[in-house]
Amino acid sequence: MAGLYIHIPFCVKRCAYCDFFSNTDLSRREEVVAALSEELKLRSSYLRGAPVETIYFGGGTPSLLVAEDFRLIFETIQNSFLRRKFQEITLEANPDDLSAGFLKMLQAFPFNRISIGIQSLQDDELIMLNRRHTAAEAIAAVEQCRACGLDNISIDLMYGLPGQTIEKWEDTLQRAIQLHVPHISAYHLTYEQGTRLWQQKEKGEVIPVTEETSLAMFQMLIDRLEAAGYEHYEISNFALPGRASRHNSSYWRGIPYLGVGPSAHSFEIESRQWNAASLSQWLEGIKKGKGAFEREELDEEIRYNELIMTSLRTCWGVSLDAIEREFGREYCSYCLDNASEHLKQGTLSLQGERLRLTREGIFISDTILSDLLFVR
Repeated sequence: MAGLYIHIPFCVKRCAYCDFFSNTDLSRREEVVAALSEELKLRSSYLRGAPVETIYFGGGTPSLLVAEDFRLIFETIQNSFLRRKFQEITLEANPDDLSAGFLKMLQAFPFNRISIGIQSLQDDELIMLNRRHTAAEAIAAVEQCRACGLDNISIDLMYGLPGQTIEKWEDTLQRAIQLHVPHISAYHLTYEQGTRLWQQKEKGEVIPVTEETSLAMFQMLIDRLEAAGYEHYEISNFALPGRASRHNSSYWRGIPYLGVGPSAHSFEIESRQWNAASLSQWLEGIKKGKGAFEREELDEEIRYNELIMTSLRTCWGVSLDAIEREFGREYCSYCLDNASEHLKQGTLSLQGERLRLTREGIFISDTILSDLLFVR
């Protein structure tokens, strides 16, 4: 099996925290969609015949596309890739784009999951983040999706925002839980260089929350969502039973995927590549029929380290059998030796042949991951 990621590089305006590649010149939308279609054709052999089972439209803001755009992309996928029945096709969307008319249009296409970038259910936080919607509009968007028969909904939330209090975060969590969506992703704010919030932090205009507050917010996130019946299946992701994201889980499980669009990444076990994070360079590469990307061959050490970094983030943990099978006994012994102290401290557990983070280990996961990586 394999996945497709389609990067839609357009936003109406830049959010204060975002460093993903995007462009606010929507006049080039048709040109970019045509190039996406061409790139899908050019790179159709990348997955080596593996059937595509998941598709993810990310961005940017994929909900800025129109029916003709989706029609061209889906027709190209149908004609270019071996496929089984698609298990999951996700569209990222902003709440204010999810009008009844837009959702009715989506029904003509095989989307069966929607990921809504709510980020906060506090209006003052949304203004600070430069989002286009209000908390009330975000809640209405979820209900609008359900009214149109699209109930496989994920929402994104953010915590650790400047000025955010424990009380505000708890209120956002309570309101999110009341929406009864199947999936919630929650991310701690990072100040990415070059973003508006990073610039404000450098000037002293905003003050990051303390480490103590961040930890308390993360603990509250886990406690509240688990009490509401959500499974904590990846450090930043929670789902009701059986509703984990199939596409994102494939990233953590090392399943190949092809990414198209500027800045999109691709992975096929032995190498990975990433497209130019430049609209003009990417378009020029497509016009020349060869793309514009960089490529990295993944040697044994890199592949072992990536397995550790992706698998240990999940509730499934790291398979020692898989390490020995793919990399040999030396790597398996190395992993166990370096895990021993964490096993004694109770931050890792060994159940059968799987290493997993414990509840305590989740809070120091970066340290544990670093200790298990192979460094010569």
